[in-house]
Amino acid sequence: MKLVFLGPPGAGKGTVAEKAQKDLAVPHVSTGEIFRAAVKNGTPLGLRVKAVIESGALVPDELTIELVRERLGQGDAKSGWILDGFPRTIPQADALEGFDPPDRVVDFELGDPAIVERLSGRRTCPACGRSFHVKFMPPAKAGICDSCGGTLITREDDRIEAIQRRLSAYRAQTAPLIQYYRGKGRLLTVDASPEADAVYAAFLGLPGMNKR
Repeated sequence: MKLVFLGPPGAGKGTVAEKAQKDLAVPHVSTGEIFRAAVKNGTPLGLRVKAVIESGALVPDELTIELVRERLGQGDAKSGWILDGFPRTIPQADALEGFDPPDRVVDFELGDPAIVERLSGRRTCPACGRSFHVKFMPPAKAGICDSCGGTLITREDDRIEAIQRRLSAYRAQTAPLIQYYRGKGRLLTVDASPEADAVYAAFLGLPGMNKR
């Protein structure tokens, strides 16, 4: 099964995808992880991606499409995948239709106040990558990672100003995809406001989302 997850930043798409990849036996392909890997490797493409991400803007279509096409061509994605963070624009969606169209598209709906609360409260450990939340998933000791003892930080794209820019970019560029996929008869919707287990249960209850 080939799935695209839509929804604003902070809607929990990544959390659902991590669970669903096991139940549906397909890989979770996160463009965020692809971008971070490119940045970590320090390639010319990675440096371009780094500058865009730190500005709070979206990575240009041609760079994103190149990275995603390469990832979906790998062996573990031959029988299906869950795309989280792509497509973000109509041109990206058109490109995906050309090389590997999705079977269904799931839109995770969440209002702006909840998005800001979720994202601004996130804390990340740069040493081991584990994430926490000051309200919903606090570490045992404030500011310290439970796993490795590293100092937790607020990522640049989780600061209020960056969140507001990300939401503006989403509303302007990504929200039209809802109509795009509705027109193709592939759109399904999930209320992302409840707690994580309830959202995941709602996802599994959608037509065609059968466990393996």
